[in-house]
Amino acid sequence: MNNYLAVDIGASSGRVIWGTLQEGVLRLQEIHRFNNGFIEKEGHYYWDIENLLSQIIQGLQQAKRLGVEECTLGIDTWAVDYVLVGSSGERIGEVYSYRDSRTDRAANLLHQKISFQELYAKTGIQQLSFNTLYQLSVHEHEELRKAEQIMLVPDYLHYRLTGISKSEVTNASTTQMLNLHTQDYDVDLLALLGLQRNQFPELVQPGFRLGPIREELVQAYHLPQCELICAATHDTASAVLGVPARGESWGYLSSGTWSLIGVERKQPLTSHLAMESNYTNEWGACGTYRFLKNVMGMWLIQQVRKEYDNAYSFAEFADLATAAEPFRSLIPCNDDRFLNPPNMTEAIRSFCAQTGQPVPDTPGEIARCIFDSLALSYDAYVREIKKITGESLEQLHIVGGGSNNEFLCQLSADLLGMDIEAGPTESTILGNLAIQMIADGAIRDIQEARDIIRHSFAIRTYKPQPVDPEMLSELRAKFHSLHFNRIN
Repeated sequence: MNNYLAVDIGASSGRVIWGTLQEGVLRLQEIHRFNNGFIEKEGHYYWDIENLLSQIIQGLQQAKRLGVEECTLGIDTWAVDYVLVGSSGERIGEVYSYRDSRTDRAANLLHQKISFQELYAKTGIQQLSFNTLYQLSVHEHEELRKAEQIMLVPDYLHYRLTGISKSEVTNASTTQMLNLHTQDYDVDLLALLGLQRNQFPELVQPGFRLGPIREELVQAYHLPQCELICAATHDTASAVLGVPARGESWGYLSSGTWSLIGVERKQPLTSHLAMESNYTNEWGACGTYRFLKNVMGMWLIQQVRKEYDNAYSFAEFADLATAAEPFRSLIPCNDDRFLNPPNMTEAIRSFCAQTGQPVPDTPGEIARCIFDSLALSYDAYVREIKKITGESLEQLHIVGGGSNNEFLCQLSADLLGMDIEAGPTESTILGNLAIQMIADGAIRDIQEARDIIRHSFAIRTYKPQPVDPEMLSELRAKFHSLHFNRIN
């Protein structure tokens, strides 16, 4: 029986999961869990990258204590953030969080040199203020000049563990710097930033075998003999691989801190309508592209929960929302004011007051506002995806932590008027493990992996309940108005 370890690090926590394939059933055991989060220092937000490396090593030590002598290991994390590495392999400076405010005006400044239309034609990537391209455009020039290598977070963790520097494509594409036509870093964009191609590692595909963990680490920390295999290192890419889909006419919603809603395609789609609607074409595994929209997601309720001193669980917030008046107050979830406000609850209340809506006061009213707004976002974007792609969608798969929110899943099914299949929660881990197993020869391809996932984990189906068409039309019009006519 082969042993596969998956490291999944998100913005708020990380896990090390031990996966095995036993008689066609994929089994998981969590062996290490840890907190993550950005640190504020002198007015900026940074990640504690060395702690993340330490936590991976602790997870490997625990695997050894549990009897894992040999294994493979895949790592996935969030996207866009990067680490500068000097000529001697040392880290240069701190690792900025994408929620840092330094990029607030970066896109406007860069677009004085290159239009978004030209940028989108090159990369097919949506404009988000925190994309790596914009982060690098405002990074301190002297630090960039000293950087021998610029690595995304999972690539840096690979490097520290193996000494090998590579750039895995599913994450690299989120930089907004890869050219869809040359399949490499775009030379014009590098020139705009004053950077050289050799400052970025060689691009590799998911499934690339990086090699063993450095022997000195194995000996010093008593680790298993472990070979690193590049997973789809962007957690969304792994999550989409873990969708237990069958057939062709399906979409996905990876629901966590962010909600990523879209479809899997064999070719990128960079039409004028796709650009105007700000859809992205992130590179996926196995020759696919993730055509999707970012939605602020569970970040909204996560921050509210903290502001109520964690007095309510997420399940309790859902129960409170069920009892609150529906569609009383709505917010455009993707408004920048909700990206990292000092107080999320007050940001929501302030927006409602400014737009002449009832101000939500109770925890249930705040939660209802968030969940109603998320469901209407999903409804709007699924309809938009159908229009842009010209393809029908008969089913939406919700995976990730948000698939546990029964209230939001049913509400989304009702508004969308389509079946929703929810689960598994651990789709990111499953996609990570799937790539390792394919590389190891235990599974033929991603469709077999998806079939195994469907067989191994419980999937819950939500059937749409009738919604008054006139009410739905009015709701959509109200939400559209709030979304596109925001108060500045």
